[in-house]
Amino acid sequence: MLATTIAGSLPKPAWLAEPETLWARWRVARESLAEAQRDAVLVALRDQETAGIDVVTDGEQSRQHFVHGFLERLEGIDFDKRVTIGIRADRYKAEVPTVTGPVARRAPVHLEDVRWARAHTDRRLKFTIPGPMTIVDTLADEHYRDRVRLAFAFARVINEEAGELVAAGLDVLQLDEPAFNVYMDDVAAWGIEALHRATEGLTCTTAVHICYGYGIKANVEWKKTLGAEWRQYERTFPLLAASRIDQVSLECANSRVPLELLDLLRGKDVMAGVIDVATHAVETPDEVAARIRQVMRHVEPSRLLPCTNCGMVPLPREVARAKLRALGAGARLVRRELGRE
Repeated sequence: MLATTIAGSLPKPAWLAEPETLWARWRVARESLAEAQRDAVLVALRDQETAGIDVVTDGEQSRQHFVHGFLERLEGIDFDKRVTIGIRADRYKAEVPTVTGPVARRAPVHLEDVRWARAHTDRRLKFTIPGPMTIVDTLADEHYRDRVRLAFAFARVINEEAGELVAAGLDVLQLDEPAFNVYMDDVAAWGIEALHRATEGLTCTTAVHICYGYGIKANVEWKKTLGAEWRQYERTFPLLAASRIDQVSLECANSRVPLELLDLLRGKDVMAGVIDVATHAVETPDEVAARIRQVMRHVEPSRLLPCTNCGMVPLPREVARAKLRALGAGARLVRRELGRE
């Protein structure tokens, strides 16, 4: 009950990559990089366990970016052919690789990452992979020239990868789809079906993470344009409630999302973001507990997983660690009230 988790990423050690930076370049020589990344995963796991996080991740320590970290080992994508495009409906510009041929896996992408994490924690293990729609929105495409065809090509690749991760001991596969808060018509037209294709036949718990983005300036500025209430979830939640996905996330902490929208997710497990990643201010356990109680007006405690709003990679490490501790402590307070601690 009230099992805690995180959205996915944690800050990387300064010896591994430039701190507080998205797309940060590695600071370790190529021949030593894999070992350094594995060491960073051990730190990320210990930080989560020490804070009382129940469903842990590798903290995305082996990836420069949550999308491109998956793509860089696929065939058909040219990282030498980078172009600058507008992503998330031109919310901001990003330098992205180009699809130049059929998308395929030449080998497992994250299998060793999952094996390493699984061997070093006894807790439930979650791994994050970008969802098909978000991948399509974070690439230039010179081959398929059709967003739907490209999305389903990636859904097939994700499914192949996920099957091997589950066989290696993965408990939860989370697909990250921030694009679901931008292209709502596409979610209805093909986004849900792409999720189904990506998770077809999997025996693990499946989750989709839908947020308003990292706590970076471009996203913070975009949120200011969304008005007094953020109701994007109102269009996607009924579709997800009818889907085969097990868990759905949303932002709750310091957001303008009306919590009654959670009523649209009846029958699903809900990952409720009760930790704000857009500020360095650290929540107190009492503040976290209060947010959890608010969410419980709409979600049964047995179906609620308190978590972070989004990834914490741009935050200072000590801030992220303190937020993890607040998340774990806040959930424990509420479990005690319910007689479940």
